[in-house]
Amino acid sequence: MQAALYGPGGFYARGEPPAGHFHTAVHVSPSYAGAVLELLRQVDAALGRPERIDLVDIGAGRAELLQQVLAAATAGPGQASRRLAGRIAACAVELAPRPAGLDPRIRWQPVPPAGITGLVMASEWLDNIPLNVVELTPAGPAVVQVDPATGAERALGPPAPEDLAWIRAWWPLRACGERAEVGSTRCAAWAGVIRDGTRDITAHVALDACAATGTAAGAARAVLITQRAALRELGLDARRPPLALAARDPAGYARALCEASQDAELMDAAGLGGFGWLIQAVGVPMPGPLARLGPADPR
Repeated sequence: MQAALYGPGGFYARGEPPAGHFHTAVHVSPSYAGAVLELLRQVDAALGRPERIDLVDIGAGRAELLQQVLAAATAGPGQASRRLAGRIAACAVELAPRPAGLDPRIRWQPVPPAGITGLVMASEWLDNIPLNVVELTPAGPAVVQVDPATGAERALGPPAPEDLAWIRAWWPLRACGERAEVGSTRCAAWAGVIRDGTRDITAHVALDACAATGTAAGAARAVLITQRAALRELGLDARRPPLALAARDPAGYARALCEASQDAELMDAAGLGGFGWLIQAVGVPMPGPLARLGPADPR
């Protein structure tokens, strides 16, 4: 998995645009960036509106989300929005080369910055951290090894003690042939970011395990919800425009209907809206709209 994703010629290392291969909320609608901007405003207020507010996207792809958030902040009404835009320190964390023509306000680096004060997004990162697959065999749990040339599989040997402990806690294997994706590497990566500054983190992966790891690493509060619920709290509703608008402003009605359709895709409970959000606050209160939501798995 490490070689396929990040080795020479690997998917991410060769700089190919991920959007050409899979569809994410960032590529559906600018409303997603608007929700992130609203979350950043809440974090900024909780931090007392510092001179610099970090906005870090780990696994940023081609930094589409950061560019959209900066554009929305710059174009926002009022001086407060423009002042916020001037204080945002945007950073894309990505192993692929920096795209040509990227907004010069966006830093590009292969590892997260130290001392983050602001908001960290990790929507497309943790699920791409390499991990082992373990299968329960008649002889006990065994790591699955795959021949990259033929795809043939074999049992390599018992997993490491820390991986066995993770499986027992988060993905128990009960019958021969059952498999677990061992998320201990992802939990460790999450904990490393939690320890590095004051921020909220949003990710999509084995979130219950990461919530427990983040709490152990110092997060004061965790909320684990669906994207649909999170976006509702951040101002999206995906309502169709009133039909009366079609009579007095047909072009405006068409635009509003298109936006509502895009937002509905973001919030579809059977699609993107069903994805999980884990939000963890470190050193600051949970942002206002999200503080009303239920806690994450207390384990």
